Amino acid sequence: MGAPREGILSEEPLYDPKILERLDFSKARTKFSTPVSAARPGEGLRVRPLRRADYRRGFLQLLSQLTSVGDVSEEQFLKRFDAMQACPNTYYVTVIEDTTNGQVIGASTLVIEQKFIHGCNVRGRLEDVVVNNTYRGKQLGKLIITTVTLLAEELKCYKMTLDCKDKLVPFYSSLGYSIEKGNSNYMQIRFDEAPS
Repeated sequence: MGAPREGILSEEPLYDPKILERLDFSKARTKFSTPVSAARPGEGLRVRPLRRADYRRGFLQLLSQLTSVGDVSEEQFLKRFDAMQACPNTYYVTVIEDTTNGQVIGASTLVIEQKFIHGCNVRGRLEDVVVNNTYRGKQLGKLIITTVTLLAEELKCYKMTLDCKDKLVPFYSSLGYSIEKGNSNYMQIRFDEAPS
């Protein structure tokens, strides 16, 4: 992929897109009403790694449908992209692009955590799953999550975890995720808010 091109909105991907072609959707733990895969997501759609140029394709606006993004400048976006790319085998931000209008309409992130446990294995974390409001109900959430889950398996993660709201537990369960009895607590300390 070459050296990062700081300050340039290029088509350079965050990670090698060829890995998505290797994903075996027959291993998916869910079924689709119409057969789809990362390589064949449906007419007018493309599943691919995040690109530097996605700053201008609505990527941050899409994330704002999930949570607060803030006012991120092009320079900040490119610096973050470069920082993620400088950590090989760690960040796999994957998007769905509507090729008819060039906009990013779905996204999810796989973060690979290096571990000493399990024989110095790696663990995957599913983060920042979002599908544009106007595209919901078309199996795109299922597609992006299945893609990133299979990507974690392809990258030899010993497990994949996620945090979600209670109302989304049935959805993630339908995709093969489960609550681990006796280990289902989610706790946090927020550093972006004043203590109450």
